[in-house]
This record gives sequence, structure tokens and C-alpha cells, in this order.
Amino acid sequence: MRKTQQPSQPVQNPGSLKLSRIASLLLAGSVSLAAMADSKPQPFNIPALPLDSALTQLADTAGLRLLYSAELAGKLRSHAVSGQYTPEQALKILLSGSGLSFRKTADDAFTVEESANAGEPQSMTLPTVTVVGKAEYDSNDPYNPDYHRTNASTATKTDTPIMETPYSVAVIPQQILKDQQVIRVEEAVQNVAGVKANFGSGGLFDAFTMRGFQYTNLYRDGFLLPAGLGASDARLQTANVERVEVLKGPGSILFGRNEPGGIINLVTKRPQATPYHSIQQQFGSYDFYRTAVDSTGAITSDDTLLYRVNLSYENANSFRDFVKTDTVFFAPSLTWNISDKTQANLDITYQHFDDTTDSGIPVVGNRPAPVPINRQISDPFNNSNVGDRTLVSANWSHAFNENWKFSHRFGVEFFDAAQNFTFFGGKVGADGNLVNNPSGSTARRGFNNGTSNQQEYYTTLNLTGKFNTAMLEHTMLWGFDYFVIDNGGTGACCRAFPPGANFNIYNPTYLTSAPDITLTPKDDFNQEWYGLYIQDQIKLPFNLYGNVGLRYDHAIGRNETQNITNTDDNRVSPRGGLLWRPMQWLSVYGNYTENFGPSNTLFFRAPGQPALPPQTAEEWELGAKTEFFDGRLAASFAYFDLTRKNMSVLDPSNPSVSRAIGEQESRGYEFETSGEVLPGWRVIGAYTHMPYANINEDGAFGNTGNRMFNTPRNFGSLWNTYEFQNAALHGLKVGGGVLAADQSQGRNLNDFQLPGYATINMLASYGLNVGKSKVTLQLNVNNLLDKTYYTGTNTDTRVGLGSPRTFLGSVKLEF
Repeated sequence: MRKTQQPSQPVQNPGSLKLSRIASLLLAGSVSLAAMADSKPQPFNIPALPLDSALTQLADTAGLRLLYSAELAGKLRSHAVSGQYTPEQALKILLSGSGLSFRKTADDAFTVEESANAGEPQSMTLPTVTVVGKAEYDSNDPYNPDYHRTNASTATKTDTPIMETPYSVAVIPQQILKDQQVIRVEEAVQNVAGVKANFGSGGLFDAFTMRGFQYTNLYRDGFLLPAGLGASDARLQTANVERVEVLKGPGSILFGRNEPGGIINLVTKRPQATPYHSIQQQFGSYDFYRTAVDSTGAITSDDTLLYRVNLSYENANSFRDFVKTDTVFFAPSLTWNISDKTQANLDITYQHFDDTTDSGIPVVGNRPAPVPINRQISDPFNNSNVGDRTLVSANWSHAFNENWKFSHRFGVEFFDAAQNFTFFGGKVGADGNLVNNPSGSTARRGFNNGTSNQQEYYTTLNLTGKFNTAMLEHTMLWGFDYFVIDNGGTGACCRAFPPGANFNIYNPTYLTSAPDITLTPKDDFNQEWYGLYIQDQIKLPFNLYGNVGLRYDHAIGRNETQNITNTDDNRVSPRGGLLWRPMQWLSVYGNYTENFGPSNTLFFRAPGQPALPPQTAEEWELGAKTEFFDGRLAASFAYFDLTRKNMSVLDPSNPSVSRAIGEQESRGYEFETSGEVLPGWRVIGAYTHMPYANINEDGAFGNTGNRMFNTPRNFGSLWNTYEFQNAALHGLKVGGGVLAADQSQGRNLNDFQLPGYATINMLASYGLNVGKSKVTLQLNVNNLLDKTYYTGTNTDTRVGLGSPRTFLGSVKLEF
């Protein structure tokens, strides 16, 4: 808000002296500055802003009178202030490094003025103050070193403190991504309890197990990016990811149709007014090279138009034979601050990939085949994955006042790819042979080639309002979303290799030339659904926080080629949670959630087969959350009982017909911690104990009572770093951690197992200032002891291998 000149003050240069708008003017001096010095700490959340705006916000928050010259404020920017501080401490932090100081001029006024040593270079080191909060970084500050975030939006679609959210939500901030040199999403979510990376078919797409259930859909800023249907896919890039937020348990209330285990949302880097630029060169084992650039700042002098550009180029080979990566990623963003109440954003992400696939290794007996870890089953003359994916998203929002806000978003993604893939299935016998008979019942090997053309369209409208009724404080969300997926292409699935091309896993022979395979058109499929939802976040007396919501979905799936509607589903999904925060550092909560799951008959409906209802799920959860050391360190505990219902299985009494009677259930508890234990010592840890992850009903498939695949009873991770605080070793950071999992079943038949494992990872980095720039040298060593381990399966007998000992170096320049 613009400040107005104080009439009672003598002014030598008209307009040069400004006064912040303050509550004390309205309340006739109800806040005295004498009290300010002795006042108790209070919460501040002021991002890095133009100094003029930041002083206004501080005055409004603390009820202060601040006098200062407009020429002094000029084009200066403030430090961010976030945490519990006294007003005087907050003002000191705000002005640090600006060349300005403040002094008490009367019982009811402070004056901001030039420091006595204003002519000298100003250090960016904060003045010594006794603080009762976290370091003064905005959550999007690229230099923010925190391992813990206090707020998240994925669980509620509003910026809500995690300690006041009655659901299980985890945040992986930017600093963890930097310290671990995260390049793939699976590397980030290994820090989250209840989430385990899995092996997708061909190793092409991001696949996870969340609370026991398979998960392949990711979200970017709330926009669904489903795995490619049909021939091809590509893993998402992380060059423009600011943080990863994970909502555990069903997310249908806000995101519609999905798997029941949870939501993984990639929150992207936003344009900033404060200039920031970085270039990073990474290099590592197996000819790994990756260059990443990040640049942001203001286009106009008044910060009305901001930009951000992220790009990366990756080129690498692999410890696996015939596997390579060649990927270009480009993500420009624009923010238009139309007014202090209206903002518009435009985001584009483009990814070109020219990769090869990894079929994994087969199974012998009840274990993965005892072959060298580099052994490849895919044929080098039939192994490619080339394509492009482009996402264009635009959104705008308008705040009618401090309590009411409207937002609208539209997005479209185009995905086009061509893939040549060698598949195999079944268990390999003692002779090691994979037979050239793709449709046979023995261990087999064949081609699965094709192209995929997929488009997704998405729009959403949200209205958020804050109001009170009696003793209740409401934050209401009304929303509508609409989503369409169109998919088509060509294919040649399950074709046999040339005669005599049987393959032996112990003595492999490959083709000497590319096979001649004719692709034929596939059926075009269309999915569309819309949802209406309402959510009420309620602050009740006695530190109680409620969250209740309801969603209606209508989804239609059509085979456009055959002009058939395969599925037409309607579903109402409720969610409710209650949290009690008896003390500032402790919250306990419980919730119940239902889920709207995938269609059972979208892609195929046999003649005489009646339409089946969609899959559903329900979950009960109890938990506790804590924040120690004034919010610097957090921990959480959750117990969950999640059941997926209405799964399509063969009717035990009539196996030619499917029925929606299948049921799977997981129960267990999770523990997480993240933050700063001591100055410089940061940690993030996750542990999951899941004693029950069983198939309750499997019809004629015969797996009733078995354990679900890729669900170890115990798994988790621990990672911590220490940044030396003394002057002699300033800039040096060391760290390390462990990633471990129990034995798990390879598929629901429970006829082979993946052994348990533990890997150790290490870090060393050194940062130094060179003029106004910062240079960081970093080395990560993953799987230090060079253990052989397996990451998961494709739900059948294709097994993915974890990387052996790898070195990853980095040189990064920031300015």
C-alpha cells in the first residue's frame, strides 16, 4: 500500500518524507515504542521486497510508526523476515546490509536513516541479535539453506501451516535437492516416508509405490502429467523444480481421479524481482554430463514484469549395456504484476529426449537372475525412445480484498514419441533361454514397438474466502476443474524375433541389423472428467483446526476409433480431518478420506462383459506433528489404514467375466523428521513400517492372501549434512546418509522376492565468494560400498537394478 506524507512533519523537499500506514494511528497510540523494546516475539512473514513495501508491511504487522526519507528507500530491497521476533529484531533484520539504521526519536516514533558508516562497503552479514525464530530467508530465496518448510499447499490448495493441517504432508525443499544433486524425481522422494521408487516398464517413466500402491502420475504445480499411454514415455526433469510436496493418502477431494496412495506435486521456481543467476556443470561416472542454467529478475524497473528461465542439457551413458540419455529441457516463465491485487503468469516447459530403454533383468527361481549388472536383454538394434513433450500453462488471480481471492488456470501438454522396445516375460529356466514366442507360456522375448501422440487439456477455477461465524474462523475453497486426455498412435505389440533368435541370458547374442517391423494404427482413446469441490478449513476455539470437504466427479472414457463409450462414472468423495494443537510445538490429528480411482473398463470391455464401477478407496489416519527449536526442526508420526476396493478381477464362479470385487489393503506407520538440529547441522529422515500390505480378494487370479508387490515391511532413509561455522573452515560442508529396504515380493503371485539392501551415500562441498559471486564445488558418492540391489519390478518378471558406486561432481557459479 502506498504511504501518505505525515502532515505535521516539516518537509524541506516536498514528497521526500514518508510515513508508513500503521495501526497505532487508528488506535490513538495504543502501541508505544517504549513497549516495543520489551515486547514479546511475534510471528513475521515478510518476503524480500522493495524496502518501501517491506517497511509498510512491518509497520502493519507490528503496529509501529516508522519515519524515513523516500530517497533513502529508493530502489533498495529488504531482507526477508520469517519467524518469531520482537519488532525491533525484525526491523534490524529487514534493514541489514542496506546501509540504513534506525533510532528512537520519540516515545511513539522511530526514524530510519543512513548509518554513520554509510560510505563504507556494507557487509551482508546480519548484525548480532538474539532471535527466537528461523533464519531470515524467503521460502523461494535461492540461497535458503533450510531443510524444513513450515507451510505447504498441496494438501489444501491454500498456503497452510503444516502444523495446522490434519493430513500427512511432506516437503522436500530446494536445499535438499542441491545437497543430494537430485536429477530424477525418484531421488527426491526417497526422503519421504511411505514412498518407494519402483521400476517402470523400460525404465522410461517415473514409477513409485505409495503406502503400498502403484503410482505413476505426477503433478507439476497441481497440473496432472499422466504417464504416456501406449508406446512411450519420458521421465520428468527437475531443473525448474523449487521443491517437491507429497500428500500421502487419497487426494481425490482436490485432484480428482487418481491412485489412492497419494499425490506427488512438483512446485516450480517462480520469477523473482531480485536478480539471481546460476550456471552449474555436473559430471560423473559412466560419462555423465549435465549443464543447468537458472536466471531470474525484473524486466521492467517497477517490477511489474518478471521473468525466469531454467534450462538443462544431459548426456550420459549407463552401467547398463546399450543404455544412454540425451535430453534437452527448457522452461521460461513470465509473471505480470498487473496491480497489487492482480497477477498473471505464463509458463512453458519443453523437453526433447533421445534415449534408449532398459528392459531390466529376468527372474530365475525365486530371485533376480545371477547375471552381471550390465547385462541387457533389450536388443541394441531395437532400442530407442525419441520424442518431445511441451507444456504450456497460464494462470491469473485477483484478490478482491484481504479475504477473497479468485484464480483461474489453463494448461495443455503435447506428448509425441516413437519407441522401439524389447520386452520379455516369464521365468527363465536353468538353461537361461528366453524363447522366441511372445504369446507362449514359457519364458519369452519379443518386440513391442510403436508411436504415441497424446494431448492433455486442463482448466480449473478456484474461489477462496475467509470469514467468521460466531467463534469459528473459516477459509473456504470452492473449485471446478475439467481435464481431457486424447491418445492415439501406432503399434506392433508382442511381435516375435526373427526365426532362430532365441536369447540366452548367460551367453547373449544380439541382432546384427534392425528388424523390419510394420506399425499399424492403434485405437484412439479419449478420457474426460470434470469435478466440483468445496473445502472448509475451520479454526475453532481451544486450538482446534478442522478440515472438511466434498467433491463430485463425472468421468467418461471412449474408444473413438470404435465409437464406443467404455466407461461413464460418477462419484462423490468426502474428506474430513480434525487437528488439536494444545501447545505451539505439538499437534495431534485424525482424518478419514475417500478416493475416486481408475476405470476398470476404459481400454477393453469383452463381449458380454457388463460395465464395471470405478475403483475406490478409503483411508483412516491418526498422527502427531511437532516443531522444536522454534520451528527449525520438525518431526511427524502417522498411522494409516488404506483399502482399495472395486478392483476388476475374474469371477471365481465364471472366469470368462470380470467383476469389481477385488480388494487390497495396507496398514502401517510412518515417521519423518527434517530441519536443523544445531547451527550448521541439518537432517532429513524417513522410516516406514508396513506389516500389512495384502490382497484381501483377488477372484479367480488366485492371489488372495498374498502380499502386494514392491512393499517391503520396513524401509527408510537418513541424510544429514554439517556446514562448518568457524571462520577457518567457513564454506566447507560434509554429509552422508543411508537408504535401506527389507525384502519385498516381486509380483502379486509371490513366487519370487527382491532381496533387502542398504546403500551409503556421501557428500563434500566447498563454497567461496569470488567478488560478488559464489562458487560451489561439490562431490557426491552414491552407493559408497558398491552394493548390488534391485529397485523394483514392472509388476511381473522384469526387474530393475540400482546403480553401483557412482561419483557425481559439480561446479556451480551463482551471482
